[in-house]
Amino acid sequence: MKRPDIKTLLIGALAGLTAALLVLGASIQPSFFSALLYTASALPILLVGLGWGNAAAIAAVVSAAALAAIFTSPSFALIMTLVTLLPAGWLSHLANLARPASELGGPDDLLAWYPLSDILLHLCGLVTFAVIVIGVMIGYGPEITDPIVDLLITSVKQQQPEFMPDPAATAQTKSLILLMLPVVQGGMWVSMLFAAYYLAVRIVAASGRGLRPREDIPSSLRMNRNSIFIFLAGLAACFFGGVPALVGATVIGTFGAGFMLSGFASLHFRTRGKDWRIPALILCYLASMLMLLPALLILVVGLSDTRKAIALTPAKDADAPKQPDTKI
Repeated sequence: MKRPDIKTLLIGALAGLTAALLVLGASIQPSFFSALLYTASALPILLVGLGWGNAAAIAAVVSAAALAAIFTSPSFALIMTLVTLLPAGWLSHLANLARPASELGGPDDLLAWYPLSDILLHLCGLVTFAVIVIGVMIGYGPEITDPIVDLLITSVKQQQPEFMPDPAATAQTKSLILLMLPVVQGGMWVSMLFAAYYLAVRIVAASGRGLRPREDIPSSLRMNRNSIFIFLAGLAACFFGGVPALVGATVIGTFGAGFMLSGFASLHFRTRGKDWRIPALILCYLASMLMLLPALLILVVGLSDTRKAIALTPAKDADAPKQPDTKI
């Protein structure tokens, strides 16, 4: 592995500064747009990691975390690192890993790149860990979610004075909200970070700096088979209540999002060449965002199609991308 030069480290530090500014801008006025800024903060880390290597990514993560700690607080810097910086840096590292295809039983003159299915598995695991740690930091529990339900009931009472909520139904709603928030938060974050990764790969490939070849996402984006067992374990944990249920809900959200992403990729692949492809895909996306049943059907498609596709490129061909400096 080559020793990083000053230029590479400076590029990484500049990317870290950009990421920190995006997060600080998002924290000024929380809104839906702020979630996009949080996600966009992963882009600079991914770009330098995919284009300039691990040293640039490490410099970007360290500089962004340091700036966040100085201008806000160490706890904010830790959350920022867990949610965006660390996943982005690690994904770029995994994407640049390769080994001779002969070690996997392939031709001697090809390189085998780290499978996209395993990259998605790592992303789901990292987001799960981040959501759990942040939940512990803020003391996530009924004390946080119950007032939300009470406020909603109070608002309904003000508009409809005759409304009398059933205590049992209210308690059930509070329990449901307690579990749904980690599911939604984890699922959204996996989806948005993968979107950032996909965009970064496209940008780096267009610039010519990318080590990893551009893959056909519809055919290669599937979840690792072992992810099914993790997803089922999370589902089983929800029946135990308490902390195990909260952890299980987080796993369902993050890994469920991974299976949904692979389900949509499978739909894109299976509908290729069909005249009705575009309207059918648009309908699937809209229905899955508005209704639960279509989203569950996409999830089932992802669960039913798990495999590992490995991208191959020539190892010494003149037209091949430059050799990676790390191995799987």
